Amino acid sequence: MNEGTATRKRCREVSLCGFRALSMAGCLALLLSVLWFTGFVDAARAQSSAREQYIPVLCVTAEKKPVGMVTSILVLFAKRGNAEGLEVHFITGPGRFSQQTRAATAQAIARTALALGLSSDSWSVGLSVSDPGVLIEGDSLSAMVGLTVGAMAKGASIPRHRIITGTVTVDGRIGPVGAVALKVAAAHQAGLEMVLVPAMTPSTWKTPALMQVVPVGSVSQAYQALTAPDSPESPRRRAREVVG
Repeated sequence: MNEGTATRKRCREVSLCGFRALSMAGCLALLLSVLWFTGFVDAARAQSSAREQYIPVLCVTAEKKPVGMVTSILVLFAKRGNAEGLEVHFITGPGRFSQQTRAATAQAIARTALALGLSSDSWSVGLSVSDPGVLIEGDSLSAMVGLTVGAMAKGASIPRHRIITGTVTVDGRIGPVGAVALKVAAAHQAGLEMVLVPAMTPSTWKTPALMQVVPVGSVSQAYQALTAPDSPESPRRRAREVVG
């Protein structure tokens, strides 16, 4: 699938909250939407290829003095019986995605598939922000989502203690993002063991103890780092062995 084909991806958003503020007609329309999304989830889970995973993503708060934070996203994946194009379904509730984030994430999934030599034409992907009231804006989570979906398609998975912040470029590179130092600090506080960052990111932080901060340049390099078996030399594994 080329970049032109990727523009055929379909993005949908369904709301599961706000019933009280809706008119009767609005409630009916929303109920039908909820039933549609539930049908999508049930159909996806019925497929032999269906998979689901909660993944951590790195964000920065929109405050005068921003701080890094880790939130969680539910990713649902299934392969359909047709090849009519990548489908990406967004659900609002408990948290939600901004328009920019939805567009960047859907694009990253398509570009990651290309970089890994996969066709996304039969993929259906569902995404939901797990934390109530959280609005995710920006594109720095897009590489994490794209690589998670790519791993699901290949029958692999990304351990929950590994994470990446970055975008996916049209030529299969990991693109730059801002506030990396704040995100590294948040990942350390959350107990994550490995953080992948774009290769061109200036190193403005001191790597915390028991953590690896790994610069990566390409999607394939990031995929290998995120899905590789735990190394006996990993800081936390060595620490566990010493304690034990």
